[in-house]
Parts: sequence; C-alpha cells; structure tokens
Amino acid sequence: MRLACCILSLTMSAAQAVTLTVGSAAKDPYHDIQSAVDALPDLGGEIRITPGIYRQKIIIAKSGVTLRGLGHDARDVVLVFDDSAARSGSTFKSYTMLVSGDDFHATNLTIQNDYWLDASHPPSQAVALNLIGDRAVLDHVRLLGHQDTLYANKGVNGKMARQYFSNCYIEGHVDFIFGNAKAYFHRCQLHGLANAEVMITAQSRNSADEDSAYVFDQCRITAEQGAQNIYLGRPWRAYSAVIFIRSIIDTPLAEAGWREWHPDDGSLAHVTYAEYLSSGVGANEEHRHPLSHQLTSNEVEFWSLTSFFHNDIEWIPKSLRR
Repeated sequence: MRLACCILSLTMSAAQAVTLTVGSAAKDPYHDIQSAVDALPDLGGEIRITPGIYRQKIIIAKSGVTLRGLGHDARDVVLVFDDSAARSGSTFKSYTMLVSGDDFHATNLTIQNDYWLDASHPPSQAVALNLIGDRAVLDHVRLLGHQDTLYANKGVNGKMARQYFSNCYIEGHVDFIFGNAKAYFHRCQLHGLANAEVMITAQSRNSADEDSAYVFDQCRITAEQGAQNIYLGRPWRAYSAVIFIRSIIDTPLAEAGWREWHPDDGSLAHVTYAEYLSSGVGANEEHRHPLSHQLTSNEVEFWSLTSFFHNDIEWIPKSLRR
C-alpha cells in the first residue's frame, strides 16, 4: 500500500512538472493558449507564454495550471478577446478567460476584454477574467476592462473560492470587481476609468453566515480625470462585505465612500463596509456613510491575511505575502 502511494505521488509530481511554451515563432510548439491548456495532463502544469497578443476565449477547467508571461513586464503578454453580455447572452459568458480549476496561478501577463474600445459597440458588461476556482494566486497580472472587469466568485455548486491577488492592476468603471469569492488583494492598484459613476466593487455575499468578502490590503486607488462620483463599492447582494486596509486613495471619492445598489433603496442595512487608516486625497473618515465603519487596531486583525483565511495560507507563496 505504501509503495502504491509513493508511486501515485511521483506520478502526480511528474504530471504537474509538465511545461509547455506558447509563442508566435515557427519553432514554438503551441501558438495559442487554449491548445496548450488542452495539451496539459489532467493534473495541470505550467504554460510559458512569449511576448505577444493572443486573441481568443480561454477556458481553464483543469486544476494546477500556471500561466507565466515571459516578457519584461505584464504588458508584454496580452490575452485578449472582445465578447460581451450583449453578444453572449450573459455577463458570466462574456469572459476572455474562465478559470474553474483549483490551484490556478498566473504571473506577469495581461488579461483584457477590449469590447468597449470599439465605439460602434453598444454599452454592455464585458468580463476580462471569470475566476471561480479555489486557491487561485495572481501576481503582477493586469486585468483590463470597462464594466464588470473581474468576476471573483464562488465555484461550481456553490463551493467557496479563495483567491489571492498580489501586485495586480485592475481597471474599469461600473462594478469592475464583483462576485462572491473570499478574495484578498495585496498591494494592488485599482484604477477607475472615465464615467459618470465609478463603483470599484460589487461584492455579493448572500447571508450573514456566509464566509466570503473582499479585503484590500495596502492597495492604491487611482482614476482617470473623467472618472466622477467614485465609490469604494455598492452591494450586489444584501450582506456584501468589503474591507479596505491602509489604502492610499490618490483620487477624490464621493464623500460617503459607499452607496446603495440603487440610490436611497436602503440596501446598506446589512453590509460590512469598513476602512482602516485610509490616506490620500480620497480619505474622508468624517463624512463616510453612517452604515460603514472605521476599524480599530484590534478590529482590523480579524481581516489580516492569516485570520481571513483561517490560518490556511500555505497555498500562497511566501514571497507574495510580504
């Protein structure tokens, strides 16, 4: 029995050690991302992507898949498509990339939905990344879109998805980080695009006992000059939970900081919206919405990385926790 277990462990390690390369050169074995994903064994592996623009919809259902951009920075490798809710029939099908497999890693690349860049397209939700796998880690990844850029949500059959974003750049305007995952954003930049209203988050926790939230730790908030009425978030569902810790807010926000789903609809009654030591031109503790909170030094410990993930953080590389 012990020998069989060892053989199985070695087999799994060998499968996970598979490395494939995607590029545009004739010598490259794969020229598109999906073909390489499909070629990986069921236990996953690493796909290294040479600089270039790769236009296609991508579905990653296998666990243990790593995408690694080989450029000097994340701008050099761009995974892009231009679908939308108007075309696909659903916001959740409008993605450029769908990741439902667990233990997904991505580093040094861009995931973009550029539907909105064509002025002839009618306004529509257009997701760049639909992320519903558990234990996902994204490091130095750029997520580009307009409305509904990042869908960070629970997985298949309602399984809670834990997600960690490190040094990422995420841009958009309406609800551009939305869903119901248990997601931690560390040292990320959140950038509002020009629009009459900008809602950074639309977290959708459904009940008081559901273990999900978005935590933004030492993140920076910026915006284009044409971005107006910028809010930290609004509740997609009644128990929405969003926490900003030591954020640098380098753009003016609407004074209240948070808003109802629809103005004056009373939807903030059960939310958990809080800040701790926000700074910058958009920090305004005195005038924040009365149903939001300013955390004390003791209260903020509940939202630390270790506490948030209930001491289970070994799936996050140590180098990305600093």
